[in-house]
Order: sequence, then structure tokens, then C-alpha cells
Amino acid sequence: MGNTKILTADQESHLRQPIDAYVGDIQAKIDALRAEGTDKVLDIQSSIDSLKRDRIYTQQEKAARLTQLKAELQKAKSVEASHKDEVAKLIADAENYLNAHFDKEYFQPVAASCVEEKAAAQEKYKSTVAQLNKEHQETLAKLSDQKEIKDEKYVQKNRLFDAKMQLAKDLQAVKDRRHAAYDHKYHLIDMLRMSKFTFGQSMAQRLENYRYTFNRRDFLLRNGLYLAIIVIFIALCIITPIVKGTPLLTVNNILNILQQASPRMFLALGVAGLILLAGTDLSIGRMVGMGMTAATIVMHQGINTGSVFGHVFDFTGLPIIARVILALVVCVVLCTIFTTIAGFFTAKFKMHPFISTMANMLVIFGLVTYSTKGVSFGGIETSIQNMIMPRIGRFPTIILWALAAVVIVWFIWNKTTFGKNLFAVGGNAEAAAVSGISVFRVTVGAFVLAGILYGFGSWLECIRMFGSGSAAYGQGWEMDAIAACVVGGISFTGGIGKISGVVVGVFIFTALTYSLTVLGIDTNLQFVFSGIIILVAVMLDCLKYVQKK
Repeated sequence: MGNTKILTADQESHLRQPIDAYVGDIQAKIDALRAEGTDKVLDIQSSIDSLKRDRIYTQQEKAARLTQLKAELQKAKSVEASHKDEVAKLIADAENYLNAHFDKEYFQPVAASCVEEKAAAQEKYKSTVAQLNKEHQETLAKLSDQKEIKDEKYVQKNRLFDAKMQLAKDLQAVKDRRHAAYDHKYHLIDMLRMSKFTFGQSMAQRLENYRYTFNRRDFLLRNGLYLAIIVIFIALCIITPIVKGTPLLTVNNILNILQQASPRMFLALGVAGLILLAGTDLSIGRMVGMGMTAATIVMHQGINTGSVFGHVFDFTGLPIIARVILALVVCVVLCTIFTTIAGFFTAKFKMHPFISTMANMLVIFGLVTYSTKGVSFGGIETSIQNMIMPRIGRFPTIILWALAAVVIVWFIWNKTTFGKNLFAVGGNAEAAAVSGISVFRVTVGAFVLAGILYGFGSWLECIRMFGSGSAAYGQGWEMDAIAACVVGGISFTGGIGKISGVVVGVFIFTALTYSLTVLGIDTNLQFVFSGIIILVAVMLDCLKYVQKK
């Protein structure tokens, strides 16, 4: 390249040679000390593990061989312990040498060379583009036929693209060279420590690997929406004190956000499993209304003032705790029945969840409204809230219910066969079926799990709001739950998503809604914000899917 600051491969190797030689000598001494100690311990432990799995030997032969190996293991561990201090001293010597010499004598010159290489590659690209444009203009000046001119322009476009690809290739080579130089230090330490890095060394490698693999476009696709929402939230934190005269970020406001988010967490976790199957659920809001109504009837303060199909219920004869448990059971059973019906039609007849859950939504709303004449059932026993979700100081323990739900669903998704099958069916239902997974059972199971979570969520919301159950309650909640999942990275393409994403999505949406309410933004305009966020979230998700394809 004609730049003396750019190192050749031989020059780079020459810079590294004394470092490799010094550490290599120490490594040879360590290997000699480990030969009869650590290495033998590892070999013997491997032999013991193999012996336990081996079915060739009899029990007596296994026992005799195991006794012999354990004796050898103790001897090897004794040798290992006797060399431990000397090995540690040699490792410390090598690491001190690397800290003193590696960066200054090797990595920094290579990094400086990479900076020059990058500048040279960009200059080469500019020169190539200028030359191509010059030749293109000269060629066009000689042409008169429109078809030939069109062909020349097409060829020029390809030449420019090739030049751009060559620049990308050159820049990647520079990036690879710098990363390899940085990584060489940890390769030497890996050999010294047998892959047992310190916390600082592990974090340094993670940071370097993140820098090496970082891609701006991918980063914005994954996190662009989060960044935009954070910017909006910061703007609201600045605007609210100016407009309303009160700060937005206070302990009480944060606790209120967490309290409001807790019942919604159950709903989002339920629909997240259906979105993993490339589906959705439009009936969540109506399920909440149904659950709130049923729970209010059971836990009502005194005899119910409203009726169901003309019958007035009176549960005052039951103990309070029995009514609370009965209300939970009723909520869970009712929600699970309807989700199971939707799941059956979805799985059995390959019906899209949009249709089956929309039918559920209409049926539930119609039944609850008709049976109750659309009236609200008033409040529940005032002592129930302190019984189920008491406050510890200012801390609302309803948050602990949501935390428990997150842990349980995380366990189901990540540690059970059903969870693994859920991701498999969501990723590719046909491939999952070929591999022996029952798509029908997984689909219905996801709907049943969703119903249980909806029941818990509506029960908690009823207690949080002291009742006031009605068929209209929960309208629009399905959009909030679905939006929280999409914002949290649960992909509508199926088979992609994490519980942590759902949690983040619920908190983001609840915080944004709460902030807009505090600021005095009309509820109808809040729907506009929700719609825009959903549209952008799904767009980014589709872009990620297209990029993978």
C-alpha cells in the first residue's frame, strides 16, 4: 500500500515473537508440572465416568477397577496440590509480563496499523469510484444508441456495487486483524489457566466480542423501538413538571406503575405463548370483563345487587378466604374453558387464532352482557385486598404475584418438554410434526395455559380495583397485552421470544400509558400512541425476518 505505518504479516509476527517465546517457556514449565498432577486428575476422572457407563464389566470388576482408579486419583490430586503454588506463581509471572509488554509492544502497533489500513481502504475505494465514474462518462460520450446507454449504466451500477463490496471486505479484514491481535493475549492466558479466567478477564473478552460483532443496522432493528420509547419517556419526564407542576419520576409513581402492570403481566404472559405459535388472542379484554364480573359476584360485599340470568347470588354464608379461593377457581375455570374451545378449533381445523378468538370475544361479551343486563356489580369485601395483596410499607405485594407468574412461565418455557415443543411448533409446525411432536396437544396446551393466566390476571385485577365487575371492563386490554409482547420481541413469525422481553414490554407500555395519563393526554389519543407503537414494532420484526431470509 506504500504506507510504512502499515505492518506486514511478517512484521506483526516479529513483534509477537518475544512475547510468545517468554510465555511459551513458562507454559512448558507449567505443562511439565501438570503432567503428573492436573492432567492425570482429568484423565482419571474421565476414566471413572466411562467406567460407570460401561456395561461390559461385572459389578465386582467395576468395583475393583473403581477402587484402583480412586487410589490413583488421590495420588494425582496430591501431586497437583504440591505443585499448586508453583503453578500459580508461574501463571502470575506470565500474566505480569503480558500486562507489561503485550499492549505496548504488540497490540498498540497492530491497532495503529489497522487505523491506517482502514483509511487506506477508504481512500482506495474513493479512488476506484472516481476512476469508474470517469471511465463511465467517457464511454457514455461515445454512445448514441439508447439501448447501449442503458446497458452501460447497468454495468456501471454493478461496478460500483462490486467496489462497495470490496471496501466492505477490506474493512472486515482490518477488523478481523485487530480482533485476532487482541484475542491472542487471552489465547495465551487460556492455555495458562486452562480456560479458568478471572472475572475481569471474562468481562474484557465479552466487551471486545461485542465490539467485534456489533452491527449498527442489526442493533437499531433490535433496539430502535426501545430507544425511541425511552426518548419519549425522558421527554415526558421533562414536560410533566413544567405542565403539571409535579415530577413524574417519584417513588409513588413508580410503585403505581408496577402495581398497574402486575395483573397485565399475567395477560401478556398468556398471549405470548400464542404469539410464539404465530397466533394471537382477541378475546383477552372480554375474558377480563368476564373474570372481573364472576369474581365480584363471589366476593361481593353483602348480597349481590345484580342478577345473573335473573338469579341473585348470595355467598355471604361462606368464610372470606373460601370466597376468595372460589372466586379464583371460577375465574380460572371460565377463562380456561373458553381458551380451550378456541385452541381446539385452531388445532383441529387449522383455523387461524384471529378467527377462533374473535368468535370467543363476541360470545363472551354477548353472554356476560345478556346474563347480567350489562350492570356493574359494585364492590367486594374491603378486607380481601389487605388479605391477598397487603402493602409492606409503601410496597404493593401484588408485584410479588406477577413475579411468581414470570418465574413459573419462564420455567415452563425453558425447562420443560412442553416449552421446548412450543418453540419447535412455533418455528416450524410441519417439521415439529415430522419429528414426533403433537402439534394438536401443544396448541391446545398453549391456549389452556393462557386461560389459566387470564383467570389469575382478572382475579387480581378484581381485588386491586375492589370489584366493580362488568362486561365492559377490560375493553382494549388485548391490544395492550399483544403490544407489550411485540415490543418485548415476541415475534409474530413464531418460535422467537423471551420471557424477559415480555416483562420489559409490559413495563414499557404501562409506564408510557401512566405517563400520558398524568400529563392529561386524552384516553383516545393514548390509543393512537399504542397503535403507532404496535405498527412500528411489527414493522421492525418483519424487517428482521426479511433480513434473515
